[in-house]
Amino acid sequence: MNTLATVLLSALPLAAGWAVHVWWLRGCLNTARCDPLTGLRTRDGFTRRATALLKDPRAVVVLADVDKFKHINDTYGHAAGDALLKATADRLAHHVGRSGVAGRLGGDEFAAVLLDDHGTAADLLAVLHSVLARPVDGQDPAVRTTVSLGWVRAADFPGDDLSGLLRRADEAMYAAKQARTGTRRAGLGWLFATVTGRRAGRSGARTDAPAVGVAA
Repeated sequence: MNTLATVLLSALPLAAGWAVHVWWLRGCLNTARCDPLTGLRTRDGFTRRATALLKDPRAVVVLADVDKFKHINDTYGHAAGDALLKATADRLAHHVGRSGVAGRLGGDEFAAVLLDDHGTAADLLAVLHSVLARPVDGQDPAVRTTVSLGWVRAADFPGDDLSGLLRRADEAMYAAKQARTGTRRAGLGWLFATVTGRRAGRSGARTDAPAVGVAA
């Protein structure tokens, strides 16, 4: 056996061990980017995929917040609350589809970026709002609530990055929650003052009011 063959054979165990290590590290990274309760991407994983999707002019950014979630937890227990969050995540991911991405930002707040092929995002999200309000399969029918949705077309604000678009969607979502309209689209116009583009009480703050539309 020549020297080269000997060297290659001796390197095989090292190469195999390194491949296994890389595979393990990749699995750990994927796990860290996946919410253990809902299976959706965590904030980091969502941000990476969503940022890439925003390069598409069809991109629509959605923020979703479960209404009266604390009441569900307090009345029916945390297991019921977890089942509601899991159902919300599954339904959101289904409607976003494989071309988009959905993530759990924390607690009962979810975000998504979807590609609106036909300019029908408003209709799609109206349907989604109805779907999210359905009772949870296998749970007491009383374990149900609505989900307020705020959304924005990325093309309407070409100067905004994902963070800026999420702030606009957050404002629209809060307006929908306050008005009990279910969904609200961010657009041009003034609605109410905020703190750094996040509504009062949110982290991060500025005193000017961002553009938030009044159209549903």
